[in-house]
Amino acid sequence: MKKIFLLVFTAALLFVSCEEYLTEEPILQQSTELSLATYSGLDNAVFGAYAPLVSVNWYGASFVLDAEMRSGNGYRDVNKNSGRYTVPYDFSYTSTATPALWGTAYFVISAVNNVIANLDGKAGVDGVTQQDVDNLHAESLFLRGLSHFDLVRTYAKQYTVDKTAPGVPYVTVTDPAGKPARDAVDTVYSNIVTDLTTAEQLIANDYSREGVTSSKSVVNKLAIQALLSRVYLYMGEWQMSADYATTVIKSGVFSLWEADEYAAAFKEDAHTGGEVIFDVYGLKANTYDGYWDAITWLTNPDGYSDCAASNDLISLYSEDDVRGDMFIGNPEKAPGTLWTTKYAGKDKGTPDVSNTIVLRLSEMYLNRAEAITRGTTVAGTTAVSDINAIRTKRGASEITSAGVNDVLDERRLELAWEGHLWYDLARTKGSVVRTHYSGSEVNRNIPADSKFWALPINKRELDVNENLVQNPGYDN
Repeated sequence: MKKIFLLVFTAALLFVSCEEYLTEEPILQQSTELSLATYSGLDNAVFGAYAPLVSVNWYGASFVLDAEMRSGNGYRDVNKNSGRYTVPYDFSYTSTATPALWGTAYFVISAVNNVIANLDGKAGVDGVTQQDVDNLHAESLFLRGLSHFDLVRTYAKQYTVDKTAPGVPYVTVTDPAGKPARDAVDTVYSNIVTDLTTAEQLIANDYSREGVTSSKSVVNKLAIQALLSRVYLYMGEWQMSADYATTVIKSGVFSLWEADEYAAAFKEDAHTGGEVIFDVYGLKANTYDGYWDAITWLTNPDGYSDCAASNDLISLYSEDDVRGDMFIGNPEKAPGTLWTTKYAGKDKGTPDVSNTIVLRLSEMYLNRAEAITRGTTVAGTTAVSDINAIRTKRGASEITSAGVNDVLDERRLELAWEGHLWYDLARTKGSVVRTHYSGSEVNRNIPADSKFWALPINKRELDVNENLVQNPGYDN
């Protein structure tokens, strides 16, 4: 797994050591031919494909932290850091210093593609139904869609900025000898939507993967619909985004956290109620867990602490807003600097682990509110009422009017340190303005036309695939 090129990988299984995640630990290694020959093997392979999401290259650390350090929400204390996360903070990106998401995401894509390619003929054997097979297919399509979505919004211009620009290769068949070119951004998004809407149709309404500690860390229909709301938001398809958000909100499965629940909710081991729609389960036994390089230790003022919160962000919270209390400091070693507590750990040891929330109910309200401010009509609600539904639960005062900027401001407050602000700025043609800043002055502020909104593809990928083209402004 050291190789990063998407199609070099031939392994189909990404098994996790699962001492608290599965009730029965799966076999750690099997041949591809054996493991994909049966429904049971395919089921284990799909479950194993969730494991890399907690990698330090993805939701286990850098996908979230890089975005926060770029966006203006992050701050690097000059006296309390280990030297990590300097590149995203200073925007010193090159083809050899760029996010490592590419290899990890395409590894998952390769795994689920191999599952999809071997689903035929499994129904009707040993009591396996067609719905059982369809559920595996839907999980695989969700993971493939999510992987490509995170790739395209990181390494390409946003759909709302230039949908004809080079995106990323949308890979649906694993070919070890393949050297795919970059598909256009709109082609990538079209395929994401196809995968997700197909998954929505295939998956059973009540499907929930058995044998897991956290049902929110695996795919169900509402998770697919919530991701569709986000994808359509990024496409500027406001009505579709609002409609899917409404479906999730009206499902009755989720509820907004109360002010006195907010802080504790981020430390729960396995969510059974509340806001979480889909998260990445933190577990040290997972082969991909980052230990000292994981998100919890990097946002811990007593740990590596490279990723602190900027006063630019903290100053935006009103006095009674519980979200403004979601920060902690280290007065002796770093007076005046605070770190987020959204990854404060689950009391499972040192270094501790946290779940990373990917989709939650507040985002659905905010997606719908933004869609309404951009002209969409949703019966029975307004942008003001959607925003106030969140604000009243946080102890913040209600607003009386709402435009697009009000929604974006509320997204920053509510979704801070969950990896959203950078991509919100990117899709809305915004810019980064940093006042509380300790990095290189040359890139203190990032204008809307900066090359950095599409980050460089790693040189190793370009070296092994001559059909890939680097983003403008970076060396090869």
